[in-house]
Amino acid sequence: MKRRHFLTLIGGAALASPLGARAQQKAPPVIGYLSGRPPAEAQYLVDAFEKGLREGGFFIGQNVAIEFRWADNQYDRLPTQATDLVSRPVALIAASGAVQAIEAAKAATSAIPIVFVTGDDPVRLGLVASLNRPGGNVTGVSQLTEEMEAKRLSILHQLLPKAAVIAVLANINNPSVELELKQVADAARALGRQLDVLKVANAADIDAAFAALTQHGDGAVTVASDPFMNSHRDQLVTLATRYKVPSLFYSREQAAAGGLMSYGASFTEAFVQAGGYAARILKGQRPADLPVLQPIKFEFIINLKTAKALGLEIPPTLLALADEVIE
Repeated sequence: MKRRHFLTLIGGAALASPLGARAQQKAPPVIGYLSGRPPAEAQYLVDAFEKGLREGGFFIGQNVAIEFRWADNQYDRLPTQATDLVSRPVALIAASGAVQAIEAAKAATSAIPIVFVTGDDPVRLGLVASLNRPGGNVTGVSQLTEEMEAKRLSILHQLLPKAAVIAVLANINNPSVELELKQVADAARALGRQLDVLKVANAADIDAAFAALTQHGDGAVTVASDPFMNSHRDQLVTLATRYKVPSLFYSREQAAAGGLMSYGASFTEAFVQAGGYAARILKGQRPADLPVLQPIKFEFIINLKTAKALGLEIPPTLLALADEVIE
């Protein structure tokens, strides 16, 4: 072989080798993010999920990617969106924003890992076999928000001990609505209070519900836990202010938007936990071996600015219990 030809071959190999290596590099895994919410009102939850990923060693645009599917509260879109993600295909599906999103993902695949965030009991809904040993391809974070309804009613009782009737606003399309309402009814009975149940399914129903509760003489309203209610928090806060009805919500975001009070598990913390679980699964752990996580942080928020607008004096006992007071 002539020396010039030999050097040409060596030089060509040296140039071609990095290109070939890059061509053979495995593409980063893709997470399918399936949500029943509108994207605009859920960005802070996406940020929290990505924080959990980063803490687990995964960085968007570097060693992992996310493909989003948003249902905008149109839950009938979710099955098609879930099937689309499965055909993509994705390495993992993160499902939240409605129980229907998790159910759609579970129906679409029994092989791709699914990490959920829900306020419902995943065992009762058949999403997992048990909290400690989920089994199958599904695990995640359950805030068990339905169990908080009685606590919220107790808070309203402390705020307004003389209110004979307290209203509860609930989404009729939530699969857990009847269980939530039963727990609120049991708590109202124990406190000797009458409960006015107002079921809604859309924005127009919410307008009608607030008009009705003032006609019924309800002293206050508690808003049942539901992603739909969080999506309509601005409308709820505006109506509660307009009708001067003391209101208790389930997330900090609702109190920050002008709601009088909120009590519940931290949503942002739940999504950080979910992101952490997604990272562990991408590293090779099986969903079946990862116990369903439960809340580690609860928040009681009081908005004093709203209280002043309503002409309410917050009892010192409640102020002392608050994790945050918005002034």
